[in-house]
Amino acid sequence: MDIHVGDRLFMKKGHPCGSKEWLVLRVGMDFRMRCCGCGHEIMTARSKIEKNIKSVIHEEEPLC
Repeated sequence: MDIHVGDRLFMKKGHPCGSKEWLVLRVGMDFRMRCCGCGHEIMTARSKIEKNIKSVIHEEEPLC
């Protein structure tokens, strides 16, 4: 799966705060993500996150 820093992920299950949207802060063997609802940060294994992704919104490249 092609995921980069700055992408927004919409997950199948929501965070306890009610938000299903996460901002990717770090990628590698594990992901560091921030909840867009409450700001809580987590670090989880890539395999666990990839199977729970509903959709990905890629960060737009600047035109400069």
